[in-house]
Amino acid sequence: MTFDPFHFELPDARIALYPAEPQDTARLLIVHGDGRLEDAAMLDLPSHLKASDVLVFNDTKVIAAALKGLRRARDEIGRDVVCDINLIERLSGNCWRALVRPGRRLRMGDVIEITSELEASIIGKGADGEIDLQFALGGLALDAAIDAAGMMPLPPYIARKRGADVRDRETYQTRFASGPAQSVAAPTAGLHFTPRLMSALEAAGIDSQRVRLTVGAGTFRPLTEDQIAQRRLHEEWRVVSPQTADALNTARTAQRRIIPVGTTALRTLESATDLHGHVHAVEGTTDIFLQPGDRFRIAGGLITNFHLPASSLFRLVCALMGTDIMQAAYAHAIRQAYRFYSYGDACLLLP
Repeated sequence: MTFDPFHFELPDARIALYPAEPQDTARLLIVHGDGRLEDAAMLDLPSHLKASDVLVFNDTKVIAAALKGLRRARDEIGRDVVCDINLIERLSGNCWRALVRPGRRLRMGDVIEITSELEASIIGKGADGEIDLQFALGGLALDAAIDAAGMMPLPPYIARKRGADVRDRETYQTRFASGPAQSVAAPTAGLHFTPRLMSALEAAGIDSQRVRLTVGAGTFRPLTEDQIAQRRLHEEWRVVSPQTADALNTARTAQRRIIPVGTTALRTLESATDLHGHVHAVEGTTDIFLQPGDRFRIAGGLITNFHLPASSLFRLVCALMGTDIMQAAYAHAIRQAYRFYSYGDACLLLP
């Protein structure tokens, strides 16, 4: 397989820099397994589902991982350096791996001051531009200081055009996010689900369950040839509780359709389901990579946003629906001025 079948040209104007207001007013493209397309809106979703359907959400919480800091001048003739920091992976109670700009002007042992209470020393530099930071604080105190100082880690295609603002703290976090903040990107399909939409789904008899996948920095990185050949992605931590597994197995036995909300929820479920369609309680990493030719074990559909060309996520939706159907659907979405990517519109995929 090559990148070519999964490439498409997206006009820059189709990339959403802000969400719909309110977020449940985003548009919804319904894609059927026979190739039929329907233009709708997220608030129409209950009428396009069955009362027996079960939606599965990823309830991970996004950390305010975008920080600004200052590396003081090393001597009298040097200059201070303003640093943009994106935390991408927690290494220990007081250490994080980060992407830092301008990385080439930083050295081992440099101290970056973020606030009067928060500073970090550079203890490692990787070949891929990653920098390991050791903070003076640790544990819950560090979490609180990062939350107070940080902003939401908007994806690069948004961050290159505008900085994160206070509003993003609400709009880039799902309403059902829970537990400690650990993800460095939001499960963006869930951003459309406001209390109003959730109430409408509940009134229509549509059930919901929660799983958790901690979204890592690999979600921003382009695919490599090795990943495609080995059919494995970066590892991410996921949890399916015994209660959720039991509920989904009961639904499956009753022939109810299970529809993940977002590719992270889908990957979590598929990685926890055996060849017989039985969902297992799990807690650990997954590197599942779904591509055309793979058989889905549990997902009877998918609610998701529009994805980047040639990405693992576009390959995933092509695996579910067929590459020709998804290319036609995306071409329609571009012609009809749907908004793409994290803050964009959504698709309901029904194979």
